[in-house]
Amino acid sequence: MTADLFSPITMGDIKLANRMVMAPMTRNRADEHNAPHDLNTTYYQQRATAGLIITEASQVSAEGVGYPGTPGIYRDEQVAGWRKITDAVHAGGGHIFIQLWYCGRISHPDLLPDNRTPVAPSAIRPEGEATTLEGMKAFVTPRALEMDEIAGIISQYKHAAAMAKQAGFDGVEVHAANGYLIDQFLRDGSNQRTDQYGGSVENRMRMLNEVLDAVIAVWPSNRVGIRLTPENSFNSMSDSNPLEHFRYFISHLNARNLAYIHILEGDMVSKSINIDYRVLRDGYNGLYMANNGYDKARAEASLSNGDSDFVAFGIPFLANPDLVYRYQHDLPLNDANFDTLYGGAEQGYTDYPILEQTITEPG
Repeated sequence: MTADLFSPITMGDIKLANRMVMAPMTRNRADEHNAPHDLNTTYYQQRATAGLIITEASQVSAEGVGYPGTPGIYRDEQVAGWRKITDAVHAGGGHIFIQLWYCGRISHPDLLPDNRTPVAPSAIRPEGEATTLEGMKAFVTPRALEMDEIAGIISQYKHAAAMAKQAGFDGVEVHAANGYLIDQFLRDGSNQRTDQYGGSVENRMRMLNEVLDAVIAVWPSNRVGIRLTPENSFNSMSDSNPLEHFRYFISHLNARNLAYIHILEGDMVSKSINIDYRVLRDGYNGLYMANNGYDKARAEASLSNGDSDFVAFGIPFLANPDLVYRYQHDLPLNDANFDTLYGGAEQGYTDYPILEQTITEPG
């Protein structure tokens, strides 16, 4: 029987009630200590009918910060804030993974301890500006990581993975996408190293493999997902041959028995799709999560064609906490307020209309 959006799916040892995933979405509403608080709890609880929630990206250390108001998962007060969220989502019948994040060159000294220079695989300054507490400022040229520094970052991922377990998450997603540190190592437009972390696809994947080894030392592999963005140019990223390079990366993830791979299909900047994602999907033996601009019809077609096993929705879940119910009954959707995406309080975050008697339904 062909799967649809509302059919259950088994992911490792977890049975998800449907194939609608709430995508990770940075909303810059953590407190001054980069900890989640009660407003964030309401936001995630409202959306617990998703088969799986992937949280907004959450830095693994103070050095990993790239934006103000983003949550972390490396201090006790952050764990306490997240614990309220995971308890609320579980009480609503949902499942929730936290996305582990290190921004690398997509940061600014104003955001880092002791005004440190951001780090990257290579000292290549990205185009554009960083968001700081004082407004937008030009990105700086990052400092290329020394070989002996990389192990310290790997240990930060391991620590964050352990803290995520304390916080009650069902699993973790390693953020290896969208121009942040791991993606900076994967793609040759940002990685021009000549040591064992650069050059060949094998070397450029080394940091990702070491992060996965560290995280899987804490979590069973089937509770670990990974997000990849083969051709996304966001954050000044590029690669000389994304199809071939990411086909290699994905094929070498097969042996890990991960919960899923989460692929942003296409370029969120140009809105174009220039590679055949079915090739990548067919090269992976596990669960494949599709993402990028999906609506109900396109998601159903993807599942029906076997192009994906489940689909992640971003803005539709932001504007419609009860998206599962609305899609089930072909009901109209709320429009997103794009003026309130980042920062602020309830407006455009927890005040979207919810249709009667939906949030209490299992999901």
